[in-house]
Amino acid sequence: MNATAGPQPSAAEHEALIHDQFSRQAPVFSQSSELHGQAQVAMLVEAARPQPGDCSLDVACGPGSVVAAFAGKVRFAVGLDTTEPMLDQARKLAAERSLPNVEWRTGDVYRLPFADSAFDIVTCRFAVHHFQRPAAALGEMARVCRSGGRLLVCDGVASNDADKALAFNTMERHRDPSTVEFRTLTYLRELFRGAGLPPPAESTYQVAYECERMIAQSFPAGDDRDTLRAMIAQLIAGDAMDSGTVAGSPQFVYPVVILTATKP
Repeated sequence: MNATAGPQPSAAEHEALIHDQFSRQAPVFSQSSELHGQAQVAMLVEAARPQPGDCSLDVACGPGSVVAAFAGKVRFAVGLDTTEPMLDQARKLAAERSLPNVEWRTGDVYRLPFADSAFDIVTCRFAVHHFQRPAAALGEMARVCRSGGRLLVCDGVASNDADKALAFNTMERHRDPSTVEFRTLTYLRELFRGAGLPPPAESTYQVAYECERMIAQSFPAGDDRDTLRAMIAQLIAGDAMDSGTVAGSPQFVYPVVILTATKP
């Protein structure tokens, strides 16, 4: 599925968009109960089956909520991100919780600064839709995961209906210009096969945002929230996320999947 509309930015231009968006989002994003609440994070951690002797890596770790959750269950937990303001939020979280067994690294998802087979658990949560080369990123994640280790990807999922997916991704790229594309579940499954991994186990849930809250916390293209509001209303009316929402709903619902595979 390709729900991409219009020309895509170069790698350098896209990296600049990432830094712009997440530098501005960092303080508010880190407080998002929809993404960083204890129950939401726990679903990913539980799917990874962490053991006390494990070392974990969270790729595109953002404000560190996943790393902090793993820290209480593994020997050592590492978070990597490309945006320093996000890592500043992660360091603040680690200090607040007095976590002695965490490390924060600045790095590139396409060239992870770690040795082969360095980790028992490698995760990536709500970031694949920002990747221009998701197959390359997943290949790197598989490289640094040991044989017998667990690799997990969690992200929102686009509809199999190409028109719905296009409308949704058009809205998302307006809401957050660093978004590349939310992919279908079939696409995400194929990433695992391409990385030499077995078919992943799957669990699904939903993230529901109160529309006006989401709009207020976004930094849309041209700071145009009126267009964003109209786009969201149209998506809800057409049930673009196949979530059963109806026109006029005050919530926008993202279907989410956690994919988990054990590296051979």
